[in-house]
Amino acid sequence: MLGISLQDTRVYREAKEEGHQEGRQEGRQEGRQEGRQEGRQEEAVELLLRQLSRRCGKLSQDLRECIASLPLPILESLSEALLDFTELADLEAWLENYHKGDRN
Repeated sequence: MLGISLQDTRVYREAKEEGHQEGRQEGRQEGRQEGRQEGRQEEAVELLLRQLSRRCGKLSQDLRECIASLPLPILESLSEALLDFTELADLEAWLENYHKGDRN
């Protein structure tokens, strides 16, 4: 076709650039969403660790790391459960039940 390849046409270049722009925009949106999720996770962990320390006493580094590794929905469940805790053993039992698969 007149010695012009598809890649040399204006329509192709514009479509390609539009695709790049859409891809960058989607990437930025996903990045912001992931950043917000990570921020909520970190905030939940910090608050929960403070509450648990106040309720149960000093937490070992292993317990702190275990709690920090929990997904956000489980952190939310733990934040409700801690209202019934009276000692460190209650937290340990809750975590043991969670790890055994009793996720209620």
